[in-house]
Amino acid sequence: MSAAPAAPKTAGNTLLVLGKITAILDAFSLTRPVLTLGDIREATDLPMSTVQRLVANLAGQGFLDREGDGYRIGLKMAYWAAPATRGKAQLDVIAPLLADLRDAVGETACFFTAEQNHRVCVAMAETRHALRREMHVGKILPLHAGSASRVLLAWDPDLLESLLRNPLESITDFTITESEALQQAVRQTRNDGFAITTGERESGASGLSAPVFDASAAVVGAVTISGPTFRMPEEVCRGWVEILLQAAERMTRMIGGRFPGEPGAPA
Repeated sequence: MSAAPAAPKTAGNTLLVLGKITAILDAFSLTRPVLTLGDIREATDLPMSTVQRLVANLAGQGFLDREGDGYRIGLKMAYWAAPATRGKAQLDVIAPLLADLRDAVGETACFFTAEQNHRVCVAMAETRHALRREMHVGKILPLHAGSASRVLLAWDPDLLESLLRNPLESITDFTITESEALQQAVRQTRNDGFAITTGERESGASGLSAPVFDASAAVVGAVTISGPTFRMPEEVCRGWVEILLQAAERMTRMIGGRFPGEPGAPA
């Protein structure tokens, strides 16, 4: 009696290819938006021949765009993301991503938006540590202190101009109260793409924030990791920058947003 023919391996091969494609797309991030073939090979540990073939196919389908000697995520990916979030409020999309961020670092993750000359916590995933900073959805905070404030001001010059028309209140010994110093801090935030602050709004507390953008590349909010400074000294915060920027990028993509400087977006 002859043996039964082997089951086709098409499904398994397809899943293997999808896994490789996912690894390639995951290699891109806000801090590394453009990658060469060598960069992708190093990030994925795939053979160069595989990288060349899959990248060529992805570029041919519009999932990657060529930029000089490198590649970046293609605009077609944004079109795919839009139907997934259509009809869902932005916060419905952002909330589970905040929980993912909280679980990744163990500290409270919040989302802040600007309201006139204040910022408001509109969503959060609270740390499971017993000792935590007091924060709740709906809390209104000053717009000149803390990492989230700095991010909101960095990508909204009109908001910064409006804020600087009035004196800046001192909240702690580390609060910036001089207009020129705040402008410099805001410029640095925009150059860095994120902000880290310690003790500006609350003594013994640290924050790490990054911007989230809408479809017109306007800042819609700041995603923030916050906690006590003894658990979040500056070296720990800097070690979380990439995690935070990846979360901000996911939020931007999931709400159909784009980053300043991308094709079709304002600089």
